[in-house]
Amino acid sequence: MESRILQLIAALRASGVRVSLAESAESFSAVDLMGIQDREQFKLSLRATLIKDVKDIPTFEKLFPLFFGTGQPPMMGGNPTDDMTPEEAQMWAEAMKQFAEQMRQRMERLMNGEPLSRSELEALGKLVGLNQADNLNYQNWMAQRMMRALAFPEVREALKELMEQLQQMGMSRDRVEQMREMIQQNMQGMQEQINRFAGERLAENLSERPRGENIDSLMNRPFQALSDADKKLLQREVKKLAAALRTRIALRQKRMKSGQMDPKATIRANLKYHGVPMEIHHKDKIKKPKIVVICDISTSMRFCSELMLSFLFALQGQVRKTHAFAFIDHLESISEDFSGANADEAIQSVLWRMPSGHYNTDLGWSLQNFNDDFMDTLNSGTTLIIVGDGRNNYYDPRLDIFSLMTRRASRTIWLNPEPSTLWHGDSDMPKYAPLCNNVLKVGNLRELVNAVDELMTG
Repeated sequence: MESRILQLIAALRASGVRVSLAESAESFSAVDLMGIQDREQFKLSLRATLIKDVKDIPTFEKLFPLFFGTGQPPMMGGNPTDDMTPEEAQMWAEAMKQFAEQMRQRMERLMNGEPLSRSELEALGKLVGLNQADNLNYQNWMAQRMMRALAFPEVREALKELMEQLQQMGMSRDRVEQMREMIQQNMQGMQEQINRFAGERLAENLSERPRGENIDSLMNRPFQALSDADKKLLQREVKKLAAALRTRIALRQKRMKSGQMDPKATIRANLKYHGVPMEIHHKDKIKKPKIVVICDISTSMRFCSELMLSFLFALQGQVRKTHAFAFIDHLESISEDFSGANADEAIQSVLWRMPSGHYNTDLGWSLQNFNDDFMDTLNSGTTLIIVGDGRNNYYDPRLDIFSLMTRRASRTIWLNPEPSTLWHGDSDMPKYAPLCNNVLKVGNLRELVNAVDELMTG
């Protein structure tokens, strides 16, 4: 209990609440006096000793349940097949056989009301980057990523199909409705369990966050787990990283300036010397790539694409030509914005013109826009770069157009912040990925820097 109180105090301080050593000591004295049996009294004793300003009460109210929750969310438990007739149980068994093994296991788990184990929650959290996040504003977003990793959208759809199938097989409407309600309640309980775990882990991470965190740590943090202050630090860091990349790439290009030796041209040119080579000839070499980049600047991808555009602006001297485009629900050319000398102004102009909002990302329609107006920017000397998560809200992904684009370009690289294990639901990445030369994960700044370096090297 003492360690959890200390974690709460550390999290309050990390959130901007001023808690002195004397106030910390007072909180332990109050808990000793009031005890911990009555949860409400325990909470009030901590709030009275740790919070001195009314504006800090909401922060305390948000953090307290994350460290001192009420336990597992309710799961109904039990198995509805216990009171089924033999005929109904047989219908259930036959219907379940028609589902994939993994989906069947998850459905049976929901039927039985089994919560996730701590090790399962820990594994899910690690998969989605929860261990490196400490911004409480992203609790719901992290929980949604964990549920997506469990294929919750597919489970809901499977549940609907299963209930319809049971009705067609002759199970009574009342029984089907009873099962549907039980599974949905258990699913809601599991969602609450995941959401609570996400909040607890974020709060614990916040309590352990060192003061004056260094840039190296921020560079490994997932983009969606960054606070506004973190983003400002990384925006400044990108300029330094881009300058270092520019120097390294320029040196690499200088070393390759002469290209590879051309044996045939060397022999032909030296026939006048009776076959003794005196003049070395080299093959022509294109040192600077031509780039077409298409960036998703919807809410989930906005910061990642913003940093990518910052890199491309800074590396203009190392490319022959850059055609840049941005999209949310339609595509716009933003190359003209980068004709000036100020990268920050150029990027902010783009983001102001295409603000984030509640409208749905439509990559398929954006590809249609590209096909109509900009397809001639692609040729055999072009590298096509897509920066996006491939989530298309179930719209037509227009694979026909994307396939044509990849055939026209010399290579196609997709930068995606999500690992392949999260390509579920409305993600069209399983369809786009086979058409690309490479798909690189860029979930944080360090991965993005490595990807840009690899792109310019290739």
